[in-house]
Amino acid sequence: MSHEEHEVARAAARFGYGPLAHVNTAESRLPAFGGEFQPGLYRPVSDRKFANPAPLGLCGFALTTFVLGAINMGTRNITEPSIVIGPAFGYGGLVQLLAGMWEMAVGNTFGATALSSYGGFWIAVGIILTPGGFNIESTLTVNGPREFNNSFGLFLMGWFIFTFILLLCTLRSTVAFFSLFFSLDMAFLLLGIGYLVQDASGAPTTSIIKAGGFFALLAAFLAWYNALAGIADSSNSFFVIPVAHFPWSEKGMERRTKAERETV
Repeated sequence: MSHEEHEVARAAARFGYGPLAHVNTAESRLPAFGGEFQPGLYRPVSDRKFANPAPLGLCGFALTTFVLGAINMGTRNITEPSIVIGPAFGYGGLVQLLAGMWEMAVGNTFGATALSSYGGFWIAVGIILTPGGFNIESTLTVNGPREFNNSFGLFLMGWFIFTFILLLCTLRSTVAFFSLFFSLDMAFLLLGIGYLVQDASGAPTTSIIKAGGFFALLAAFLAWYNALAGIADSSNSFFVIPVAHFPWSEKGMERRTKAERETV
């Protein structure tokens, strides 16, 4: 490691490795921000060679979720999900996983956990849906669809539990950030129920699957919204993306205290 790289690492350590690629501020700690995938206060790094990896991971998640959510809703009468295998492996899987690894490099534990995990989720979905090579779906449907639907439903319920854990960590962040995880959690819950609740032939409940697809689409657009908030700044945009901090968040309480002082 060169002398310059040593100095950058030392400077990053002093500021707690918190990612801040596009904002210059004199504040020692910054409020929660979905564009940085930070659910709470974090410290900026004064000199950093890494860009903000959160928007990349959010976009990878958003596009893949959008495609599968639209299929789950029966858009254009599409029922076969094979088209999602490509983005599940490439964009929502590999690219999002790499973004999660870079979140580790910039010191964002929440972002690293979330993006890496959902990258793994999409790779797993790609493996499950891939015909021939892995033989997962074909093996579980030898005696009818019921066993596969029950297995896939349990798989989705596990992700519902994981997403709920992350949701709890966004309660003091921003409305946009919390809404992303709330809609995603509802999508996992409804899709899991849809596959576990079956008719006499073992087919999943279509109406519940469609409801889950709706929340998946909502989560996709919210992910894109948070990604745009992390990309847009004064150098490339004519407007700033509002994220709306909760009143009980650190930023919300700070604003309320400031307003009370001004009225005195």
